[in-house]
Amino acid sequence: MNVNQQTPMASPYGPPQPGYGQPSYAPLGGSYPGPYGPYSGPATAYQPGASPQGYSPYASFPSKAVAANPVSDLSSPLDLGPARGPPTSAPRPVSTPQAYSQYPQGDSQNGPPPMDHSMAQPAHRSPVSQPYSQGAMNLSGPHPSYSQQYGAPPPMQQVTNQMSGMQIGSGPPTSVGPGYAHHPSSQPPISAAYSSAAPPSYTQAPPPLSAAPSQPPPPSEPAAPQPYYGGPPPPQQQPFPSAHHLSQPFVSSSPYLGPPPPSQPQAPPVSQQQSFPPGPSAQQPFPNSAPPPVSQASYSGPPPPTQHSFPPSSQSGPFPPISIPPAQYPGPQSPSQPGPPPFHSGPSPRGPIPPPSMSQQQANHLPPGPMQQQHPPQPGMQGGYPTQQNGAFGQPRGPQPGYAGPQYSGQQNYGAGPAPAPAPPAQKRLDPDSIPSPQASELPAVQKSRHRIDPDAIPSPIQVIEDDRVNKSSEPFTTGVKGQAPPLVTTNFQVKDQGNASPRFIRCTAYNMPCTADMAKQSQVPLAAVIKPLAMLPPDETPPYIVDHGDGGPIRCNRCKAYMCPYMQFIEGGRRFQCGFCSCVTEVPPHYFQHLDHTGKRVDCYDRPELSQGSYEFVATVDYCKNNKLPQPPSFIFFIDVSYNAVKSGMVNIVCQELKALLDYLPRENPEADSVVRVGFVTYNKVLHFYNVKSSLAQPQMMVVSDVSDMFLPLLDGFLVSVNDSRMVIESLLDQIPEMFADTRETETVFGPVIQAGLEALKAADCAGKLFVFHSTLPIAEAPGKLKNREDKKLVGTDKEKSLFQPQSGFYSNLSKECVAQGCCVDLFLFPNQYVDVATLGVVPVSTGGSVYKYTYFQAETDRERFLNDLRRDVQKPMGFDAVMRVRTSTGIRATDFFGSFFMSNTTDVELAGLDCDKTVTVEFRHDDKLSEDTGALMQCAVLYTSCSGQRRLRVHNMAVNCCSQLADLYRNCETDTIINFFSKYAYRSILNTPTKTVRDTMVNQCAQILACYRKNCASPSSAGQLILPECMKLLPVYLNCVLKSDVLQPGADVSLDDRAYLRQLLSCMDVSESHIFFYPRLLPLVKLDGGSLPMAVRNSEERLSKGGVYLLETGLHLFLWVGANAQQELLSNIFGTPTFSQIDPNMTSLPELDNPFSQRLREIIDSFRSQRSRYMKLMVVKQEDKAELIFKHFLCEDKSTSGGPSYVDFLCHMHKEIRQLLS
Repeated sequence: MNVNQQTPMASPYGPPQPGYGQPSYAPLGGSYPGPYGPYSGPATAYQPGASPQGYSPYASFPSKAVAANPVSDLSSPLDLGPARGPPTSAPRPVSTPQAYSQYPQGDSQNGPPPMDHSMAQPAHRSPVSQPYSQGAMNLSGPHPSYSQQYGAPPPMQQVTNQMSGMQIGSGPPTSVGPGYAHHPSSQPPISAAYSSAAPPSYTQAPPPLSAAPSQPPPPSEPAAPQPYYGGPPPPQQQPFPSAHHLSQPFVSSSPYLGPPPPSQPQAPPVSQQQSFPPGPSAQQPFPNSAPPPVSQASYSGPPPPTQHSFPPSSQSGPFPPISIPPAQYPGPQSPSQPGPPPFHSGPSPRGPIPPPSMSQQQANHLPPGPMQQQHPPQPGMQGGYPTQQNGAFGQPRGPQPGYAGPQYSGQQNYGAGPAPAPAPPAQKRLDPDSIPSPQASELPAVQKSRHRIDPDAIPSPIQVIEDDRVNKSSEPFTTGVKGQAPPLVTTNFQVKDQGNASPRFIRCTAYNMPCTADMAKQSQVPLAAVIKPLAMLPPDETPPYIVDHGDGGPIRCNRCKAYMCPYMQFIEGGRRFQCGFCSCVTEVPPHYFQHLDHTGKRVDCYDRPELSQGSYEFVATVDYCKNNKLPQPPSFIFFIDVSYNAVKSGMVNIVCQELKALLDYLPRENPEADSVVRVGFVTYNKVLHFYNVKSSLAQPQMMVVSDVSDMFLPLLDGFLVSVNDSRMVIESLLDQIPEMFADTRETETVFGPVIQAGLEALKAADCAGKLFVFHSTLPIAEAPGKLKNREDKKLVGTDKEKSLFQPQSGFYSNLSKECVAQGCCVDLFLFPNQYVDVATLGVVPVSTGGSVYKYTYFQAETDRERFLNDLRRDVQKPMGFDAVMRVRTSTGIRATDFFGSFFMSNTTDVELAGLDCDKTVTVEFRHDDKLSEDTGALMQCAVLYTSCSGQRRLRVHNMAVNCCSQLADLYRNCETDTIINFFSKYAYRSILNTPTKTVRDTMVNQCAQILACYRKNCASPSSAGQLILPECMKLLPVYLNCVLKSDVLQPGADVSLDDRAYLRQLLSCMDVSESHIFFYPRLLPLVKLDGGSLPMAVRNSEERLSKGGVYLLETGLHLFLWVGANAQQELLSNIFGTPTFSQIDPNMTSLPELDNPFSQRLREIIDSFRSQRSRYMKLMVVKQEDKAELIFKHFLCEDKSTSGGPSYVDFLCHMHKEIRQLLS
């Protein structure tokens, strides 16, 4: 018998739908032989050891499916194994179409034990888990219905004997035997064209193993009951069930593992004479050297009963766990075989297939060498492609000529003829000396039959990021196309503003909004925008133009007050315009009138930014100012804690020295001019010391306010001064402060009165401004805003935990309301050595648009650089003061919820005492009416603020998105990074009122609903064992898992309450690029650093680290340099200037400046990473197996976390289980 035959199967390689990239999942070798078509179908994978709770260790991951349904080419199916179900003791009725998959629903399987695809399934046979039904397969003619019986498994010895003789049982083949039964009317399929798929940009999942070397028996044979093996056979003999099409699918879930009973009936033998004829005509060539694909399953249950067993291999254990992704398989090929041919767009290169009678009449010998095989024709396939069950098109395809399938060392080739020379096993992407993960040879005997899912078979963030960079970084992104999703935040790209705001200002979760509230509720995709109104643009992009309409002020709609923008439609020859938001018609003021051209556009359209650009600024008139008078330039006031801890740590000295230099870098609009910002200085412990630094004084004067319960300003003249006028006095003061308090013994501090003092000073000067507060301890001195230590680790994980994130009292909330009214923004720099209650101290900064910086256990020598860089950036960065933001939308949707650092006194106006270039405001939208596909949806964000020069301005950002009535269109145009940004802010805010476990469960449930809705309404029908993900959301599970495992939602034992409160506040105003790196850090292998490009990142898992390598990990707040214990001497010399691992100083925070290209390039990379982030990232050197490695591993977010968070693989299985529960 020729075991290399392939069961005929409709090919999943079909023409892709236009407009979608075809994803695939990464092969182990890392190199791809060429572009391949979409692959659909379940693939098995394996997992060592105990299975994660609630799902089967026989989880399997197929890759991308292309379906008849026009949207399923968005989806990346991953087969995670079917759900459990009740055991069936009898076959189901023929007529019920059931979901069918290779494996049953339990932790055990009927049929072959799951093995790694690469090892268990040589690439020359195709697993089939596809139903045979007339509707799905376009087959004609009567079909026999087969009755199946499951019996107890035969004894192992009997199986072994049968396998060694290559026969099963004794008796003629039956019509339910391996493969398909021929129908007398069947005709050979006509060779048809298949078109090439878009070259896949990322990697594809490995194939499953329900394939059997099967052979069509003569149709006239009677059907005999077949035994079915229930327990997995010993590792060295793997029986494979034949998978054939049945009109009666099964669902069996007998979770039977264990020794088979001895009294087992035997299956009839398979005739050895039924091999297919050799020669090219007998073959359906594969367009590449990949293992044949699997058609997407649409049932869940065990494979049909007849089994063909392979002869025992010479290897005693299971094969090495090497996954071979189906669509892109870098090796092994027969030595003589050329590289994979490209896809053909003409007729496929297969010759005619002889009718079934030929294959049974010929002598059917296989010559030595490449294995030959042929499929019996399928009835009804006269021309064109038959539609398959999963919607792929094309004829069944066999393996590539000359491709013998992967062979593994120490293992015989399966089959009758002599085997070709074994090819080397496919290479893993890990270095040979990489940190070991359990391989087959190292696993205990019990675990050898179970292997874990191959991480390369599931969607890779690195691959998606890399593909986006390759595809979208070369061309500028033009914003003129409505509803077009921008490149990812990780891609460097240039933006050309053509009427919509740049993605640097606004990113949306979905660029196709659902037309109705019901559709939005059904999909559960959040509709939100992350807006960064004052974002800094790269040097090659033009900042928003400033438009001055004179005393008349900006042109606005009479009814909704939207500002003039490209969505306003001019009518009546240009004398009036119709608002794009509310459709109201407004007169055009005479000074703004202009004629229209033949298309209805104003002839000066491209001369006016407000008519042609997505973002621009108006100069505001006095009507837009507080109390109808133009504002004063803002002031900066520095409050320095001079208590014992602050002085002892060195903080006071560092601040005073740095401020002398920083006074030259106060923010200004014109770099040539002097800054108009005025400055003031206060020191405090449990009393406050104000300083008069008037320019006429020879020495500064100190005034002490000891009655902190009723704060007042002891001086008006000389407190807020111009730097240029009073430079000498200020420098004298800053020199004296460290000396004055050098011997202090005062340990208690106040905090509330400090902010009250700043507020009073700004009120007295009648200006807006910013307070820089440098604070070290919990304010326990008797004063307003006094706090007590309430740190209680016992509350963590309980329902009372939420109280720890809420402020202790309402004092600071009321104070922040007063600050916002005055335009007083507070930035807090904390230097704690113990609990300081960040949740309460952070209330004022967070409510006023300020920032909190935290330097726990501050040490002058190691933390100085980070603190000074943060301080410099904070003082210098462009910002607006006394800001109000409003988001207007077109009819049908409205802004309902806001996230960020701000205060709201009503439901529409976001009030910010300060708004800098790093702050974002996230806005959630809800439907209040139906939207129209023709007009789409519009939003306009307008921010009124005072510039640092004291000018009142209006910055306007406009965004138009499409609307859709089909869920498929919604899922086609989402942005996962923005969705995760929104979800994390929503979750982090929810823990103020809800237990963290409830928050996590809610997030998982919403994500499952999003993916289940896609699966139900957009993906093609397929097995429940497959996880199908929308193309643009396939990273949603991995990123969501990172959010759920974050320190705020699932803290480890060593994470303090202050750290959690700090991170919670920090995230509330992060933009999408910062939240992306925060949740999924960037891990770069430092191998070759030549040229201007960065090395390609690797995935965040310990498995990806090689003992011989050095890696740079960027988290957005930290930089880690991980050094492997076996790193090469040359590498260490280039980086650290020392050739031995033991001589590296793990306490260094900056790299030595060495005169070699590698050192220079590495320091450039670190500098460029730091320049991209709003906070300075301190470098930490981590030596392998050092104690600091625990901190480093905490950020490897694809692995299990010490706090109990699941690994990416486990979470994906959990998500799949949740989705299946929703679908059932």
